Amino acid sequence: MSTVAHLINGELVSGNDRSADVFNPSTGQAIHKVALASRATVQQAIDAAKAAFPAWRNTPPAKRAQVMFRFKQLLEQNDARISQLISEEHGKTLEDAAGELKRGIENVEFACAAPEVLKGEYSRNVGPNIDAWSDFQPLGVVAGITPFNFPAMVPLWMYPLAIACGNTFILKPSERDPSSTLLIAQLLHEAGLPKGVLNVVHGDKEAVDALIEAPEVKALSFVGSTPIAEYIYTEGTRRGKRVQALGGAKNHAVLMPDADLDNAVSALMGAAYGSCGERCMAISVAVCVGDQVADALVAKLVPQIKGLKIGAGTSCGLDMGPLVTAAARDKVVGYIDDGVAAGAELVVDGRGYRVAGNEDGYFVGGTLFDRVTTEMRIYKEEIFGPVLCVVRVNSLEEAMQLINDHEYGNGTCIFTRDGEAARLFCDEIEVGMVGVNVPLPVPVAYHSFGGWKRSLFGDLHAYGPDGVRFYTRRKAITQRWPQRASHEASQFAFPSL
Repeated sequence: MSTVAHLINGELVSGNDRSADVFNPSTGQAIHKVALASRATVQQAIDAAKAAFPAWRNTPPAKRAQVMFRFKQLLEQNDARISQLISEEHGKTLEDAAGELKRGIENVEFACAAPEVLKGEYSRNVGPNIDAWSDFQPLGVVAGITPFNFPAMVPLWMYPLAIACGNTFILKPSERDPSSTLLIAQLLHEAGLPKGVLNVVHGDKEAVDALIEAPEVKALSFVGSTPIAEYIYTEGTRRGKRVQALGGAKNHAVLMPDADLDNAVSALMGAAYGSCGERCMAISVAVCVGDQVADALVAKLVPQIKGLKIGAGTSCGLDMGPLVTAAARDKVVGYIDDGVAAGAELVVDGRGYRVAGNEDGYFVGGTLFDRVTTEMRIYKEEIFGPVLCVVRVNSLEEAMQLINDHEYGNGTCIFTRDGEAARLFCDEIEVGMVGVNVPLPVPVAYHSFGGWKRSLFGDLHAYGPDGVRFYTRRKAITQRWPQRASHEASQFAFPSL
C-alpha cells in the first residue's frame, strides 16, 4: 500500500514517521497510508521555510504573481484528476469536488494581484520637506492547519496569498484526505515556486503542537472545530503568534411568510444536504415564521429528501456521497437518536442507509426533523451531517433573537420578498456572513470569509483584504531631506505641523 509523503524543501519525504490509513468512505476500504510527522519532521519543514524566506521576500511581487498565474493554469489543466482524488478520499461527489476546486482557484486569482494589493500608502509633504509612507512587509514563516471537508479549497484560502505576500509557508492538511492537497502543492512547485517556500507536513496533534510551539512560526491559520480553534488561538497567542482560527457553526435560514417557497426549498436542499452536510456554511436549521410556512416547507421538502440520489462519490450524477469516516457516520446517527429521544418529530430518517454494491460505505441518508426546540442537542450543537432541523417561531424578531442567542455566528440567510425585513435582518443579526435569498453566503475571493462569536477566534477574517493584512505587517516610514542652505534649531516639544 502506497504512503502519502510529506513535501519538504521541494522533495517528497516519508522518513521513519508513524503512519495512518486513508480510507475510501464509499467502500470503507483503506486505500493508502499517510505519514504522520514527528516533531523532528516538522522542524525540518520549518528549517526549509526559514532558509527560503530571505530570497523569497526579496523576490519582486510581480514575479511572485507570475508563479501564481502559472499555478492557476496548472490547476485548471488538472481539475479532473484533483476532483477524483478528493472524491476518493473525502466521499463528496465529483461535481461537488470540482466546485470546491473552482472556488479555491478564485483565491489563486486574487493572489495574482500581489503587485496591486501590496502597494503601500504615500503622502508627500506631511511636514516641511517630509514625506511619509506605509509599507506592507511579510511576517516570515507562517503555517496553516486545514480540515478534511475542503482538502483543496481551504488550503488555497491560505498559502497562495501568504506566499504572494512574501512569506514562506508550512501546511498541515487533514490526514483523512491528503492526496489532493499534496498534488496541488506539487503543481505549485511545477509552476516555478522555489524550494522551501511551501512545505506540506501531514500529521496529528503532535504536528499541530510542534507548529504552535515553534518560535520560528510567526502566524497560524486554522479552520476546524471550535474546541480546537480555541486551543490553537489560546496557545498560539500566548506565544506571541498572530492567529486566525475559524471554528464551528450552526447556520440558520429564516423563511418569512412572503418567501418564494419553491426557490427556498431548492436552495435549502443544496445548502443542507450538499457535501453530506459536511460544510461549515451548511444550513442546518430552518426557522419558519408561522406554522403555515413550516407546514408548507416540510410538505415540499419530504419528497425531495426521499428522492436524493446517494452513492459512491466517484459516480456521476449524484446529489450526495458518504460521510468521511465511520466515526463521523456514527456520530451523526447518534445525534439523530438523541433528537428522537428529546421529542423532536423525525419526518425523514436517514439512519441505516445502504448503497447497493457499497454496503460497507459510511452512508447516512437525508434526515429531517420538525418541531425542534432550542433546548435540544440537535439544535444547539453542530452535527456536521445531512440533518436539517425545522424550528417554528411567530415573528421575524423572535427568529432573530433565537439566532443572536446562539453561541455560533458563522453564516445565516433570510428568504423574503420584503426589502425592509431583509435590511433589518442584515443590520441587526449578529452573524459574520449573511445571505438574502442566498443560502450559502460564502464571500468571493476578493472579499473575506469569517464568522462572529465562537465561530472565529482572532481579529482578521480569512483570504481577501483581511488575508493580506493577516499575512503582512505595516511599517510606517517618515523621511526628510533638509535643504543644504537651511538650519533649524533643536525642537524639544512634541513635533507637529
